[in-house]
Amino acid sequence: MKSECLPFSQIPHTTPLFADFLSDHSKVQQFYPRSAYFKQWMKEEAPAIPYEAARRERVAGILQRQNEAWGAASKTVENIHRLRAGAAAVVTGQQVGLFGGPLFSIFKALTAVRLAQTATENGIDCVPVFWLATEDHDLEEVSHISLPGPEGSLQAIVTATQGLPNAPVGTVRFGTEIQPAVDAAGALLGEAEALSGLRACYRPGESFGTAFARLFTEWFAEWGVVLLDASDPEFHQIAAPVYRAALERSGELEAALLTRGRELEAAGYHQQVKITPSSSLVFGLHNGGRMPIQRRGGDFVIDDETVSATRLLNRLAEAPEDFSGNVLLRPVVQDYLLPTLAYTGGSAEVAYFAQAAVVYQALLGRVTPIVPRFSATLIEPKPKSLLERYGLAFTDLLGPEPLREQLAARALSKGLQAAFERAQASTKEALAAIRGGLESLDKTLVEAANNAEGKMLHQLESLRGRAARAELLQSEILDRKAAYLSNALYPNKVLQEREIAGVYFLARHGNELLRGVYEAIHPDCVDHQVISL
Repeated sequence: MKSECLPFSQIPHTTPLFADFLSDHSKVQQFYPRSAYFKQWMKEEAPAIPYEAARRERVAGILQRQNEAWGAASKTVENIHRLRAGAAAVVTGQQVGLFGGPLFSIFKALTAVRLAQTATENGIDCVPVFWLATEDHDLEEVSHISLPGPEGSLQAIVTATQGLPNAPVGTVRFGTEIQPAVDAAGALLGEAEALSGLRACYRPGESFGTAFARLFTEWFAEWGVVLLDASDPEFHQIAAPVYRAALERSGELEAALLTRGRELEAAGYHQQVKITPSSSLVFGLHNGGRMPIQRRGGDFVIDDETVSATRLLNRLAEAPEDFSGNVLLRPVVQDYLLPTLAYTGGSAEVAYFAQAAVVYQALLGRVTPIVPRFSATLIEPKPKSLLERYGLAFTDLLGPEPLREQLAARALSKGLQAAFERAQASTKEALAAIRGGLESLDKTLVEAANNAEGKMLHQLESLRGRAARAELLQSEILDRKAAYLSNALYPNKVLQEREIAGVYFLARHGNELLRGVYEAIHPDCVDHQVISL
């Protein structure tokens, strides 16, 4: 695998906040306690992690129960034992997308592995943990993936679901409707080892969460990635004090977040989450759906039901599993449950953390540092050969000019049309001179000259038509090549890692791909990588 660096400043839609976080920490220091460079601060951060021994023991027990149920490898069990004995954690997480979700889900897990290994090599015992966002209720987001088809066009694979509206995805179990989705994936992936994993994990009776967990257990067995299902009722019992504090102090947290939003905008940055007055950071289950809890005076409102603060807190005490955090509270809950040295995520999560920092500070007294995850575009041999044939670079796919025009400029003669026009003009000019001479010599030959000119121009026009048809055919070929390159490397005008499912690359390249990506991850490099396979 050959890797080249591409600074995020050259990638469209990179936000100023993310760009400055990567390149100049001094500009964003008020929003992030640590820089993007893990090695610079990991030793200083490790002693600051507050974590009670009793909580550690209880969490380790739940993790062992969960991971063993998913068929955990010995390396994973060993890492849970290390966590129980005092190790820290590098944490990442993702929605439990169909068939493992987009490619970047794989990148997240391997980044956590690499960072945990780096910390351990530097004297900080550390294990990788992957948080399964099973409480998320965006069913549409997790129920489909995109895979390249035979001609390179992206094919959407969607599974029908039986979930209630707004139900946490971890509660949605597959029936027989999952089989057509697996079969559709098989038609595109072929009978590769990766497909065997899909068939074993995605079957009736499994949920989005358990199927994803079983699949990642298999993929990352070599590294012992510890998976955590956030919907487990025991985790909610442990985290109940965080939910209680978030509700009791919701007005205070709202004020702090509104202030932070103004600070971000004053500095020229965006707010990833728009905070509205009277919102809390907590969701509650109501009639099977996950609904936001709003404040109204001294009471709370869940899906138009008004509940007094006392009654709501009593509900929390009785059934903490019915409560969960929004995108700004979730990482705080996560780092209450785990001894987190660092969280690793993408640009959107980096932006979340600029806002969540005030919630961390208020509820935990420590802001967990965030580290950008590994980001890459994988270039397979066919698209690589097309890039080389037409003298293109990956960055040529990112610009405003249509790719087809760039290919055409390199494939077709710009002067072809002009050459035909010159030939036509010179033929007429030459025949005109001949006619002039013939008229003075023998007027009967003028008609023959006119006929000759007509035939010559007809033949020239015929050749021009054949060239036009060839150009049209070439244009159609270029259209297909441009579409193929775009779909393969910059689909729908976003990075490949966000659109194409990771299972596609595993099916084509096997577990060696995981090892190669792992070797390409360097904590001191925060650029986007362009990797030739």
